[in-house]
Amino acid sequence: MTHPFEIEQEIVLPADPEQVWEAIATGPGIESWFMGRNEVEPREGGIAAMDVGGHREEAVITAYEPAKRFATRTGTADDGRFMAFEYLIEGREGGSTVLRVVHSGMLGDDWQDEYDALRRGWPFHLHTLREYLAHFPGRTGRPVFAVAQAAGQPARSALARALSLPTAAAVGDRAHVEPAGLPPLDGELTWSDEERFEIRTADGLYTFHHGGGPVLMFHHLFDGGVASAAAEAGWQRWLTDVLAAPGRTGH
Repeated sequence: MTHPFEIEQEIVLPADPEQVWEAIATGPGIESWFMGRNEVEPREGGIAAMDVGGHREEAVITAYEPAKRFATRTGTADDGRFMAFEYLIEGREGGSTVLRVVHSGMLGDDWQDEYDALRRGWPFHLHTLREYLAHFPGRTGRPVFAVAQAAGQPARSALARALSLPTAAAVGDRAHVEPAGLPPLDGELTWSDEERFEIRTADGLYTFHHGGGPVLMFHHLFDGGVASAAAEAGWQRWLTDVLAAPGRTGH
């Protein structure tokens, strides 16, 4: 049985409306802070597509007003489920912008768990958007995705150990790891909760999602260095190794 839902979030961003539009309504912009690989046809009635780990989902663009409003809606599944997103942009004095996000639609039988996950996720994603606009303006991030199962150990503890973070990792802590075949990661923890870490370095935003089920990584690299496919393969090896056995550090 389906259940309607709506989540509304608002954030002040350190960018002008045109910069925010580029971040939320173009494929390269979305790839720089959200999830997966993205394509956006720049017109109302066009297609917005996201591919995460080989799973592609498409939506129709229902509003396309540059620097003002962008909205999409997925098709309705056989069971009545669908997702709709609306982004409303309002410029403020001093070069900042208020972004309001409305995520609505119909959820399935496990709607309460799904709703809770979505409600917890949006503050984090908007935090990442702010990090992107504040620290990597005008640059395009390359998305890197990896997934692995934790083998008989708490995923959070294993990741903290591998990233040289304290057990009770908190925002502001420093992280360091040297994955084989990849540039070292050396940066600051900008987000830490029961489900995920995010680390900002001089050339990337690195997210490690460890909140139940498989561990996921959603990274955004701004270095122009290792090719995306090679970086993804390297991080996949690192994550699998870290979660395979207690005590392994991944260094």
